[in-house]
Amino acid sequence: MTSLPDPDYQAEFYAFTVPKRLVAWVIDSSLIVVLSLITVLLTAFVGLIIWPLLYLVIGFVYRAATLTSSSATLGMRFAGIELRDLTGRRLDSQKAIMHSAGFTFSMAIPVLQVISIIMMLTNPKGQGLSDALLGTVMLNRRV
Repeated sequence: MTSLPDPDYQAEFYAFTVPKRLVAWVIDSSLIVVLSLITVLLTAFVGLIIWPLLYLVIGFVYRAATLTSSSATLGMRFAGIELRDLTGRRLDSQKAIMHSAGFTFSMAIPVLQVISIIMMLTNPKGQGLSDALLGTVMLNRRV
């Protein structure tokens, strides 16, 4: 039993959340690339040697910090969506860190990201792999 809206009776909470997640991902990825490039410059280009690791670490920190502060990354805020837990509340710092870790892990292993995308497209609540494991869901912010 959860306090989340029912996708059959309150579909407006879930309307277009999957395409909005794609928009948020593009925005967030762009911001992470910029932050990573700034880090490369600050490390006198040594960061290029570990670019994939640098990108994953900066992405993790960015996601964990923004999800902890408002249950949405900057891209999610722009797209008008946010993550909620099973009780319908915003994510606390522990859940935000766990969700960020799950997302980062799935980004590091592409087959997991493909599974997550398939899950989002076929699940009535649009939950990805990390969402299903943690009991989180993406909802429209203002319905």
